[in-house]
Amino acid sequence: MASSEDFKDFVLDQLEGLGELRSRKMFGEYGLYCDDSFFAIVAKEAIWFKVDDGNRAMFEERGMKPFSPFEDGKSMQYYEVPIDVLEDPGQLLIWAAESLAIARKAPKRKKRK
Repeated sequence: MASSEDFKDFVLDQLEGLGELRSRKMFGEYGLYCDDSFFAIVAKEAIWFKVDDGNRAMFEERGMKPFSPFEDGKSMQYYEVPIDVLEDPGQLLIWAAESLAIARKAPKRKKRK
């Protein structure tokens, strides 16, 4: 199930104050960027933040799972944000800032010509 534009807009509203946000349509879902860093995915009417070894445990401790868009079960380095965090803008900004820092550290992909 693809995420609605209304849900994507709700997420962007909740993240107000993080920085310059924009969304980009990706395979029927949305990629979220802050200051040109790709740090989140809006998919399946949920939000998924970029993780690494530094913040993965906080997602796993809450029982959250990685984003798996492929039928082969392979997952990406993005974990679902708990609903109570999504509904609390203050907490959401804390979690988002950690994911944004991870995204900014990641090697930049070359732009296609």
